[in-house]
Amino acid sequence: MKLKSRHLLGLDGMSKEEIALILDTAVSFREILDRPIKKVPPLQGKTVVNLFFESSTRTRISFELAERRLSADVVSFSTAASSVSKGETLKDTARNIEAMKIDMVVIRHPAAGSAHFLSRVVDANVINAGDGGHEHPTQGLLDMYTIWQKFGSLDGLRVCMVGDITHSRVARSNIYGLTTMGAEVSVCGPNTLIPREIEKLGVKVFHRLEDVIPRVDVLNVLRIQLERQKSGLFPSLREYHRFFGVTKEKVAKAPKPITIMHPGPINRDVELSADLADSEHSVILQQVTNGVAIRMAVLYLLGTSN
Repeated sequence: MKLKSRHLLGLDGMSKEEIALILDTAVSFREILDRPIKKVPPLQGKTVVNLFFESSTRTRISFELAERRLSADVVSFSTAASSVSKGETLKDTARNIEAMKIDMVVIRHPAAGSAHFLSRVVDANVINAGDGGHEHPTQGLLDMYTIWQKFGSLDGLRVCMVGDITHSRVARSNIYGLTTMGAEVSVCGPNTLIPREIEKLGVKVFHRLEDVIPRVDVLNVLRIQLERQKSGLFPSLREYHRFFGVTKEKVAKAPKPITIMHPGPINRDVELSADLADSEHSVILQQVTNGVAIRMAVLYLLGTSN
């Protein structure tokens, strides 16, 4: 089986079989990461360019590692040191890069839809590494892989995303992917951080963390994205932490252990307490490692299907 599209632009509309294919492929690459020699040759001779128009640490490094582990030639693009700072458009940047015979493009951009636009103007495979508040598909996939790795299945699991749902591209990719795979998905946060009519995506909405904790298997705690917010969405960070901060004390009231996730970077003691982030309930570091395996799987499936 192959992926239906030449690109990975989002998880919205991706079939259960395609998601399962990526997760299954990631298993093999996760094993490679534990070997003394971590490099394999599937993308030898391929050139991948990373176009990051937004700051990133985990995602950028994770993609670069995945590309190098697959033996690709890697070019990393910095907006500050490029012609974008001189007014060059995304279309011109992309076409100039493609003229250099690039095979694959990984793009992160502040504008929603940028990855879709890029896929229409270049012949290279395009992977969306986050486009505005729209989607972040590889983060959604690595989150699903981490849950699947721990529980053995996604079907029927109860997963709640807590926090800034409105501004989170991670939340959207998780919702699309998890519901497709049969999980029961809910969101929790203040009214001002929950999108209107999000129930139409097949999720349940809660506004009290105390109502969520007794009924879920996994809490995926999302970062408060102050850089994307307008002021006045909640009174203060202290007030937010009081009502929606996930802490050891609150989780201890659950009838069974809850798995704690976070896409990073963490605002410690705001959306998630430091002691819980570092506890035995947390799989945050596993998410980071699994991110490399998932990105290797996506690059492999797209890069070897032509």
